[in-house]
Amino acid sequence: MSDVRSHLKSLERSRLSRSDPKRPGVFSLAGREWDLLDEVFAPIHSPSTSIALDFLGLTEPDPGAAPSSLLEIGCGSGVISVQAALSNCTTVAADINRSAVENTRMNAERHGVTDRLTVLHSDLFDALDDGARFDRVFWSSNYVRAPADYRYGSVHERAYVDAGYRTHRRYLEQAVHHLTDTGSALLHFCERGDAAGLAGIAEETGRELRVLRRRTVLEGTDPVEHTLLEVRPAGRHAQSGARDTASGLPVRG
Repeated sequence: MSDVRSHLKSLERSRLSRSDPKRPGVFSLAGREWDLLDEVFAPIHSPSTSIALDFLGLTEPDPGAAPSSLLEIGCGSGVISVQAALSNCTTVAADINRSAVENTRMNAERHGVTDRLTVLHSDLFDALDDGARFDRVFWSSNYVRAPADYRYGSVHERAYVDAGYRTHRRYLEQAVHHLTDTGSALLHFCERGDAAGLAGIAEETGRELRVLRRRTVLEGTDPVEHTLLEVRPAGRHAQSGARDTASGLPVRG
């Protein structure tokens, strides 16, 4: 396998996606057409959005399978949030990228779900009301770890790398505080990321990570495993020492 964990490789992927002369203004995914603005992560250039839809059971909207409420962190072009809203799920979509916020609003209008999809410009949970709680919180993360002192060259790069895993740390710390009593906080992670580093952050923040689903896809010539993780407070139905043999991440519950 080539060095899929290299942050330099991911930054190059970001550059190529932004500069692609064939980058469309509209793309097709999950049987629908979607608007795509410049400076927004392009699902056509990565399998992660399609995988996230599959992980969440949203490839085809199904009101029977969707949670009552969803908060999506890092909504990008809005595919996941719109698909959730099409399943009659009350949805809040948040992104640090103002272009992504506008893009998600455009796609909410395109698909007629503005009545049940709210879009926020937010650095993770910062723009939420204090009492906001959700049945599901989800983030398809920028799982490649960049050096802690890396300075982003564009907001687009934030969708590809996380400097020092600072955003991952904040997500593990804060996501569980925005759940209903029976809610779940989910993280879409990937073999391109630093699984050992993520596990260390989970331990430091008093969190446990449970592998719910796995899927391997080819990215170029590299088979790359994606995982859906549940983030839980430490000690909740723990099984000490369990470990997922495929991802190397701790498994609890």
